[in-house]
Amino acid sequence: MSESSAVAAASAAGAGGWRRATGIAGAALGVVAAGAAATVAVERMTVGRGMRRKARLALDAAGPYGTLRGRPGKAYADDGTELYYEVDDLDPDTAAHLSPRRRRLFGSRQPAPVTVVFSHGYCLSQDSWHFQRAALRGVVRTVHWDQRSHGRSGRGVGQARDDVPLTIDQLGRDLKAVLDAAAPEGPIVLAGHSMGGMTVMALAAQYPELIRERVVATAFVGTSSGRLGEVNFGLPVAGVNAVRRVLPGVLKALGQRAELVERGRRATADLFAGIIKRYSFAGRDVDPAVARFAERMIENTPIDVVAEFYPAFTDHDKTGALALFTDIPVLVLAGVQDLVTPSEHSEAIAGLLPDAELVLVPDAGHLVMLEHPEVVTDRLADLLARVGAVPAGATVGGHGSTSSTAQPG
Repeated sequence: MSESSAVAAASAAGAGGWRRATGIAGAALGVVAAGAAATVAVERMTVGRGMRRKARLALDAAGPYGTLRGRPGKAYADDGTELYYEVDDLDPDTAAHLSPRRRRLFGSRQPAPVTVVFSHGYCLSQDSWHFQRAALRGVVRTVHWDQRSHGRSGRGVGQARDDVPLTIDQLGRDLKAVLDAAAPEGPIVLAGHSMGGMTVMALAAQYPELIRERVVATAFVGTSSGRLGEVNFGLPVAGVNAVRRVLPGVLKALGQRAELVERGRRATADLFAGIIKRYSFAGRDVDPAVARFAERMIENTPIDVVAEFYPAFTDHDKTGALALFTDIPVLVLAGVQDLVTPSEHSEAIAGLLPDAELVLVPDAGHLVMLEHPEVVTDRLADLLARVGAVPAGATVGGHGSTSSTAQPG
């Protein structure tokens, strides 16, 4: 079914038209949900709905994740979209209280005045870097920003007002606006997860002189330089073909009935939690508070934003821009069991950057920086030490495995 026919079904007059549209949605999303449904069913047999709701509320209240805040600022994209960012400034006193392990992680060289800029992924927010932010807090100047229509940033003006299709190139220009406002001078380290890594590539493609003159290191985490239309999301061939055929149109149709769909998301919270966990994490022993934290970030992304961004990934191809990173230290890291941006995509990036460090993390899914935070933090720490960005740094408590599970590629 074409995108136009899916949209027509969604906007058809009367309840019958909407039922047909939601029926298509149910068929497509049902394929995706199949892997999560069994787990949810077992949970429902053993834990009552009221108890599950209370558990979610308790985790929301008690979980410390996403609570770190910095000095706020605003940048403005070329279409007027307000982009929210926060700066964690360097604390000169932090280095005076370092453990031996922290000294081992970051070395003892005098730091360069570097700013590390973190870009988050699709349906997430700047808070998805919680552990790495905690580790670097006060040790080096960092900037954390929310992509347009995500987190605390404003709704994309071009999309909401002018119906301009969202592109990864636009996100690259958004990042340039944030850099101009939050880090207008001095060396920069760029770190991007998933869509955030694509944003970094789009920045490079459009502003190559910025990469050459100011970027001293880059970290690509669970991302891709292209060919995302070939990802099978861990589904059988028939299932993935069905999803590819109808999902863009279905998402657009659902986005046009956002209020109704949001009510449906709340009503089926348990099933969506199962889907989110399946596509975010690989291991079974993920801290429930971390899993709920990820779930909450994704829940907070409106369905019309989900629909708006999705088509951009199929068009994304920034393989050519990778050449701009050839002469600087690069970390390429991915979870081996990532179903969203499979680790083969990270291997392809590293294949084009022969001097890059490739780290593949076993038993890790798409949100590797939350599932195995010490792995990501340790490798990021080493990257920063290589460019003299920090003299030392903090580490974080373990959730899941430690850095001993990482396998250099």
